[in-house]
Amino acid sequence: MTMGLLHLPLLSSLSTLTSSRNLSFPRNFYVSFQMNKRSTVDTKVYNTSVVRRSANYQPSIWKHEFVESLTSEFTGEKSLNRRDMLKRRVKMMLNKELLLDGDSLRQLELVDKLQRLGLSYHFQIEINQILENMNEKFENGKDLEWNNNLYATALHFRILRQHGYYIPEEVFEKFKDELESFNSICDEKAKRMLSLYEASFLAMEGESFFDNARHFAIQHLSKYLKSSDDEIICSMVRHALELPLHWRMPRLEARWFIDLYRRKPEPNPKLLDLATLEFNIVQSTHQDDLKYASRWWKSTELGEKLDFARDRLMTNFFWSVGMGCKPHLGYFRRMSTKIGSLITIIDDVYDVYGTLDELELFTNVVERWDISAGDSLPNYMKICFIALHNTINYMTFDAVKNHGVNVIQYLRKMWVDLCKTFLIEARWQYTNYKPTFQEYLDNAWISVSGSLLLVHAYAFATDSIMKEDLEYLEDYPDLIRHSSMIFRLTNDLASSSDEAERGEVAKSLQCYMNDTGASEHEARRYIKDLIIQSWKKLNKIQMLNYSPIISKDFIEISLNLARISHTVYQHRDGHTLEDQETKDRVSSLFIKPIPISSSISCASQTPFCVQQLLCVRTLTDGDAGSTLLHFNAEVVAEHVEIAHLELQRHQNTVELRVPSSWCLSKPVECLMQVQYLAGVVVVKEARWLTVSFVRIDTSC
Repeated sequence: MTMGLLHLPLLSSLSTLTSSRNLSFPRNFYVSFQMNKRSTVDTKVYNTSVVRRSANYQPSIWKHEFVESLTSEFTGEKSLNRRDMLKRRVKMMLNKELLLDGDSLRQLELVDKLQRLGLSYHFQIEINQILENMNEKFENGKDLEWNNNLYATALHFRILRQHGYYIPEEVFEKFKDELESFNSICDEKAKRMLSLYEASFLAMEGESFFDNARHFAIQHLSKYLKSSDDEIICSMVRHALELPLHWRMPRLEARWFIDLYRRKPEPNPKLLDLATLEFNIVQSTHQDDLKYASRWWKSTELGEKLDFARDRLMTNFFWSVGMGCKPHLGYFRRMSTKIGSLITIIDDVYDVYGTLDELELFTNVVERWDISAGDSLPNYMKICFIALHNTINYMTFDAVKNHGVNVIQYLRKMWVDLCKTFLIEARWQYTNYKPTFQEYLDNAWISVSGSLLLVHAYAFATDSIMKEDLEYLEDYPDLIRHSSMIFRLTNDLASSSDEAERGEVAKSLQCYMNDTGASEHEARRYIKDLIIQSWKKLNKIQMLNYSPIISKDFIEISLNLARISHTVYQHRDGHTLEDQETKDRVSSLFIKPIPISSSISCASQTPFCVQQLLCVRTLTDGDAGSTLLHFNAEVVAEHVEIAHLELQRHQNTVELRVPSSWCLSKPVECLMQVQYLAGVVVVKEARWLTVSFVRIDTSC
């Protein structure tokens, strides 16, 4: 049989990739597991008897009735009001840092905590201003106070690169002597090594320093784990060596870090309380999205009608949250869960159940996108195609209704391309053809479905859909290719052995071994090398994004696709197997709220309003009858004793003035608190710092 191969552009020529021999990877990156090896024969009759394979996939452990029973106590006004109050207090902390131009390292550590706790999107304006100020100092050649501190330099490098600022690798030149002198490693040195290790994963192509730095850090951190009894630092080191922060699923990382932060000595109670409450509130939003998706899945009856395929609604919802967990992305999560569920079913049609003739026919019907053409399909395929056709057309209707853009031709193209790559793999399988490594990757980075997921994600998560954007995305720009390649390679590392046992086509590991004669260990190292190279390309896109079409939100979703791939395939094929680890992760994100700590202060549970800011008592001094106002220190700010402010009344407002010289020597938390509640910008004048707000009540 002559095979028609669909050749689509690869990331880049594989010959340009550097050798993996000098590269290091996170510890425990090797993936190996045992799977149910049973294989049965299932016969169905469509005019003639057809012998079909079965993978004996286990049924889902997550039943619709269980999903419907999920509830949360964090949906009411009480929780939302308390969260808003805590947000105001954290915003006050950030504004204080901006106003006083505080210590740069403290600011970086605060930003890092906000990111890891899952809070940063609430304070993006303040964070952006902090980082912009820091980058301006760096570009102007001003020495930052921690210039000779490896821990701080690596933290600065990582966080600013994460936010798109270019910090050159040369900032580490001054530490080469320090690194060469490392022998034993104490707690303080472990913090430096961990910071360097995490920074190394923000490297771009051509930055050779970081490959050696990562190898060096892994060596010393591994030694540290054997000798240290510091529980917190060891937990962070083990966590990082398993999978670096830059590769982790943000929502799952927030869940883990909240628990760790609670155990740290003297955690900031404002951050901890807000992170805990925010996680639980967002969890309730995710539960609503999950219930919607579960009702849709049940209504399709695909799980019952196509029982040869994987019923993995919960896992597909996990993928959707991994790509976009923020509360406002609810529509994206709901639609992406539908897309993922359809991909899983169709993948099993091609990989396991369909005959080659049926698969040729199904691919043709998808390409025609004509509902009447489905009449020529076997019944199980007819059900599958109609579900796909109706779901995508409904999403297209939403796009026309909400954005005025008909997206059907772009979404349909993604499905046609996906099915064609599925068909190529089916032909390889039925003819026992062994593709070369290059042939395999040319096809497989699309057959893994990442490109389809991302183009659909644009339609689901974009405020304003533009045809120009869709035309750009349908050509598979580098952002989509590299993210999809990571998706493919992590999948292959986790699932290739078991898929081979089921009789599926050879994966990248086997193809590379066939081409080169390499051992499995050598092949795994090479595949991990390709993953690192793909991440370097993604880092460059994130930092030096020159296309006005690609928004930061879409870049984040694309990077998150690569991250959730690392998570799902970290130890095994977490998409196919619903094992204890998968169950624990799902439970921690969607089912079990984080217990509210008893450490939450009484003050933080009390709604904070403008009326509480007004006078405790008023006094009159001898200067022209001006009035002094005494603020209640406990109510206004935790670290302010008494604030003496000049009071002037203007109809329904109260204006508070204090000399600028006073502000230079006194805490200003009270002013920041008043400023936020008032919603009025603090204005610096020659002698005065002015704040105005509506006067509700001046009685004590």
